[in-house]
Amino acid sequence: MGNITQEQVLQALQDVYDPEIPFNVVDLGLIYGIEINDKKVKVKMTLTAVGCPMSYFLVELVRDTIKEKIPEVEDVEVELVFDPPWTPDRMKPEVRKLLGL
Repeated sequence: MGNITQEQVLQALQDVYDPEIPFNVVDLGLIYGIEINDKKVKVKMTLTAVGCPMSYFLVELVRDTIKEKIPEVEDVEVELVFDPPWTPDRMKPEVRKLLGL
């Protein structure tokens, strides 16, 4: 297979669900950026709340899911960022509607 793409990474991450809100991290707008350097992927992501007790679990889930779904990936780095802060405005419109926002 060819180069790893951002689209592949986003597709893989659609299987990672926030433990508190029943939607995936992509649709919730938690993924702030994806960098791909050869076979290494770096994901910048945030959480719906600073100090979320599930942060470690979610970071590991993101890392493991990318490695599992995209065999070409050799290394995944996940960086938690809180600037800019996450807001419901980052969610896909259909998710906001389903949540009544």
